[in-house]
Amino acid sequence: MNYQYITFKNQHNLIEGVVLRKLVINKDESGSLVETLRKDWNDVFDSQNLPFAMQYLSITPQGVARDEDKWHVHKNQEDRFICVSGRIVTAVFDPRVESQSCGKFNLFVMGPQNEDEMFIIVIPQKTYHGFMVISTEPGYLINFPTRLYNPQDEGRVQNSQLDWNKVRDDFKL
Repeated sequence: MNYQYITFKNQHNLIEGVVLRKLVINKDESGSLVETLRKDWNDVFDSQNLPFAMQYLSITPQGVARDEDKWHVHKNQEDRFICVSGRIVTAVFDPRVESQSCGKFNLFVMGPQNEDEMFIIVIPQKTYHGFMVISTEPGYLINFPTRLYNPQDEGRVQNSQLDWNKVRDDFKL
């Protein structure tokens, strides 16, 4: 295996400001229900520091990495990712000089099929991030950003810290 991957069960060495919250899949004969964001979850929602602004869904085919050659970054927004179908690896790199985890990157395996992989992740502002679908079926990701979409807030930065082809090798894609 090329990289070390993080699930909810094996959280270690997290980038400063990254938060994982376990999500519970409630199942019965009528199907499944998962609460994805609640205002009483103070670790992932706070009306002042982690407000709710919007939600979007992205659907990505197997083996595709969003922003493969460049990292995605926000100056003022934090993202909250959940993989609701399929399986993804979310990558976060910390370039923030003032951070105790400057220079570190984390790889999170996310998806609803395994309870240790079903969580919401808070991605701090000014950290670089992207994700890749590692399941055979498309990956469905929902995001609850802390701000409305603003093209002036987001940027792309050259990715020299992570080789997505090594992730493909690790998951035999």
